[in-house]
Amino acid sequence: MASPNSDYASLLAELKEVRRAGLVRLRGRALPAIEAAAEAVVPPGVRAPGVPVEVLLRSAVGRLDAGTLRTAAEYTLGLAQGTRDWPASSRRARAAAVYGVSVERFRKDQEAMVLGQVAEHIVRLAAEAAGAESGTDAMSGSDAGAAESHRTVEVRAAGRPVRLTVHMHPVDLLRDVDVVVSPSNVYFALPEPYKSSVAASLRRAAGAYGVTGEVLADPLPEELRRWAERHGTSGRAVRTGTVAATGAGALAAQGVRRIYHAAIAVPRAGTNDYDVLPADVTRAVSQVLAVLAEEHERHAPPLRSVCFPLLGSGRGGLPYNVSLNAMWAAIEAELARGARWDVHFVVRTAEAAALVERIPSGIRPAYDRRPTG
Repeated sequence: MASPNSDYASLLAELKEVRRAGLVRLRGRALPAIEAAAEAVVPPGVRAPGVPVEVLLRSAVGRLDAGTLRTAAEYTLGLAQGTRDWPASSRRARAAAVYGVSVERFRKDQEAMVLGQVAEHIVRLAAEAAGAESGTDAMSGSDAGAAESHRTVEVRAAGRPVRLTVHMHPVDLLRDVDVVVSPSNVYFALPEPYKSSVAASLRRAAGAYGVTGEVLADPLPEELRRWAERHGTSGRAVRTGTVAATGAGALAAQGVRRIYHAAIAVPRAGTNDYDVLPADVTRAVSQVLAVLAEEHERHAPPLRSVCFPLLGSGRGGLPYNVSLNAMWAAIEAELARGARWDVHFVVRTAEAAALVERIPSGIRPAYDRRPTG
């Protein structure tokens, strides 16, 4: 077996080839180290040409710290929504913009760091897969379960069992979930699409782009503007907990039909920071479920499933457990009244996934080993 260092060197060299070629031009290229890692890591059912490599790359990039590092990696490798067929120069330019540096400086400095971090996480994924296959613990306890990207857990609401689905991957990889909840500030002002928040990721994924990366459609800000005009809130803050429902733009191709923008963040005057209160999170979740009930029958087939991030746990600063407790108060109350919604959570860390699984239930969690679409 090759040493870890040589594995890393081979992976890094092949990642540079992926960066140059782009995802749509990989067929026929020799990527033995990446393909061997994909064979070890990706479930056997995911074996269509090219798919295991992409799943491996998304899994490795998904482990990077949220922020500039992960966003730049997504652009560099063509994993960001709409960029898989972009030329290498366009992807590099967009990644450089994430760091606010020139293309040349990014090529010499940040790009090497980004690809090196991806290579390190591929090495770790392969080691964890090898440990699992040999029966040893590459990770322990809930962390091992959290390596799976899609699973279910049963909880109790009003004495009856309810199944929740937990996704541990970027929000823009969600498929076949009717409604995705996007945290927003009280002005419904969306972040720039190159940023790394849930709202920015959804804005980016909902858009349409040309072959060189030019924006052809950016539907979410426009729909929110029209929503504000209809409700007489243009230019002013709404009450915390307000929910604005829009279409999903290009995410419709992934089976996402609606995006519910939940106003939970109050900008702090004179700063770039926000204040988020747990009570506002609870109110927003209650309103999400009320809007879902209102819109349910307006669509064919009726809306049934809804996916929540841990609201307020990003720039809002709420600890994961505080966010989840505030959200669960509203969800449990709705389920206790007999609602039959299919509830999902999307998280980015093993810690957050484990918290969702530990919602008090008295029922042993049941896991699904299904690849994330």
